[in-house]
Amino acid sequence: MTRRIRVGAIVVALVAGAISTAGPVQAADTLLSQGKPVTASSAGGCCPAPAAVDGDSATRWASAAGVDPQWIYVDLGATAHVSRVRLQWDASCATAYEIDTSADHATWTRIYSTTTGKGGVEDLTSLDGTGRYVRVYGTKRCRTDASKGYSLQEFGVYGSTGDVVPPSPPGTPTLDSVTPTSATISWTAATDDKGVAGYDVYRDGQLCASTTGALTATCGNLSPNGTYGFYVNARDAAGNVSQASGTLSVKTPPSDDHTPPSVPANVHTTAVNSTSIGLAWTASIDENGVTGYRIFDSGTQIGTSDTASTTLGGLTPNTAYHLQVRAVDGNGNQSDPSTPVLDVTTTGGSSCSPSQGVCGATQVGTDDDVVWGLVTLPDGTILYNQRDAHSIVHLNPKTGAKKTIGTVPNVQSTDGEGGLTGLEINPASFASDHWLYIMHTSPNDNRIVRIKYDPAADSLTTSTEQILLTGIARNKFHNGGRLRFSPDGRYLFAGTGDAQNGANASNTSSPNGKVLRINPDGSIPADNPFHNAVWSYGHRNVQGLAFDSQGRLWEQEFGNSVMDETNLIVKGGNYGWPSCEGTSGSCGTAGFIAPKKTYPVAQGSCSGITIIHDALYVACQRGTRLYRAVISGSSLTNFQTFFNGTYGRLRTVEPAPDGQMWLATSVDGDKDSTPHNSHNKILRVTVG
Repeated sequence: MTRRIRVGAIVVALVAGAISTAGPVQAADTLLSQGKPVTASSAGGCCPAPAAVDGDSATRWASAAGVDPQWIYVDLGATAHVSRVRLQWDASCATAYEIDTSADHATWTRIYSTTTGKGGVEDLTSLDGTGRYVRVYGTKRCRTDASKGYSLQEFGVYGSTGDVVPPSPPGTPTLDSVTPTSATISWTAATDDKGVAGYDVYRDGQLCASTTGALTATCGNLSPNGTYGFYVNARDAAGNVSQASGTLSVKTPPSDDHTPPSVPANVHTTAVNSTSIGLAWTASIDENGVTGYRIFDSGTQIGTSDTASTTLGGLTPNTAYHLQVRAVDGNGNQSDPSTPVLDVTTTGGSSCSPSQGVCGATQVGTDDDVVWGLVTLPDGTILYNQRDAHSIVHLNPKTGAKKTIGTVPNVQSTDGEGGLTGLEINPASFASDHWLYIMHTSPNDNRIVRIKYDPAADSLTTSTEQILLTGIARNKFHNGGRLRFSPDGRYLFAGTGDAQNGANASNTSSPNGKVLRINPDGSIPADNPFHNAVWSYGHRNVQGLAFDSQGRLWEQEFGNSVMDETNLIVKGGNYGWPSCEGTSGSCGTAGFIAPKKTYPVAQGSCSGITIIHDALYVACQRGTRLYRAVISGSSLTNFQTFFNGTYGRLRTVEPAPDGQMWLATSVDGDKDSTPHNSHNKILRVTVG
């Protein structure tokens, strides 16, 4: 059912859904609304609007009869954090209504909605809203005959009026000094109604320095000849975090190390089959340390490795390769190539055994924007999201033909990782309902919507948009974005980021830093563990979700600077962030669930995951590789690495027809919001 919020003179369509519903009453709630000024859309002579906040259930507010929608809002007198609303209805209750907050009683943000209101006393707890004004907005009456309206005996708003307003964004940083391994930056102060308590400095989404008020900081552990993006968030004493400053791009100079590593020796094969070659060699040495190796075929780089061995995947059967290896140090000095050239010919045949894991990759398309969410339609063609252009593209992988089918409304990027992210279809109903489920950043939040796809016109019907879930905080980075339906189509799961405020992840009333679970219409399943959309918590930035053959949900999330993690998600589980990053930090705390696998950030920064024949595939960006692991019981075994450096940064993997896999790269332009400045490939990968 579609409903509407009025924003000034503009009417915006919304759909039933909520981030929370009834649950245990929180003792810390304070009644804020009693005796405060109220305004209503209409009122009968017997029953004026102030009667709804007078503390007397014998009096009531009654709206005009036979008219939908109707509304009433209370002025709390100051900005408040709203955590609970208690409604006591007369017989003329609301079947469909929402609770909204506003700073100015003109623009409203929904914090709760339902299409199954039953009247009586409805105590809505675990809400998470901020505003001076709180509104009940009814769109369908319990008693639908023309002589009846809405009748509300008590409208109680609970929460706190402490510091609930975040600081303003700090000024864009400027560069004070830079060395090959560090950068010192400064910025202008943020403002806050209660005072700024400190600043957090991020390097491409990773926290690298914090201050308690100083307007300058140094970030170390950089690499010579590297390019980094620095920005700053402000925080106040109450833990409110600002939106990010602008980004300062810094390129570190080369170091005075100009001596290349020694030449790799004894390059030899460890395995050869139709589509892959295993290589190993004697490690090089360097006075400042070897940082990696590059593998070449006839002078063209086809892979990289962090160690003195690798597997080159996606090769062509019965083909000769002429392989050499070079070592690289932290200043980018590259050794001479290994000698002599290693001539290796892959075996014949086109079969792909389970032991090979990944056999080949064929390019089926390209795109100049960030390819994020991707789904396969029943006819075998693909729809995918362009994150920065905010459009959805239809690709025929057999012909390479593609068409932009529409632009998703109300999307706003963040000069970082926000924009048009998740895309999903319901496997149980898409053939009949044609809903596309979409996650994106808006000007105010991250949200989940659904819009119908018209197969006949091959277009997005934006007039059908229904907003399912709002109020997921946004920031420059850490916006999450992955969507995944349960195999039976009953529930939609979403991965969210902590919006660069770790406290969000451990707060079960916040939808940030979570795996969320909602019904397809946006309503909250009755068995959710916290009576809101939260399914699991303690996550930093979730960008991968996939179900195995047992119906279990696996999750992939970004670490900060130590390790990424793969988790097996359980209902109500706490995965430890911000106290624990992977297995680093205070991970022994009772109740924390340990990851099933961790990855050093330099070898990971992994985004999308998929599961095919109970093998987990993990696409990594900074690590520029694809991991494969076999799911055995509740463990991940037989780890293999593919495409290490072959295609650059990898973002999205999804099942393809015939047990194969789609893989989308994320090369260039994926840390800004500039449309059409990427160089990406979409590949069909043959898996064992």
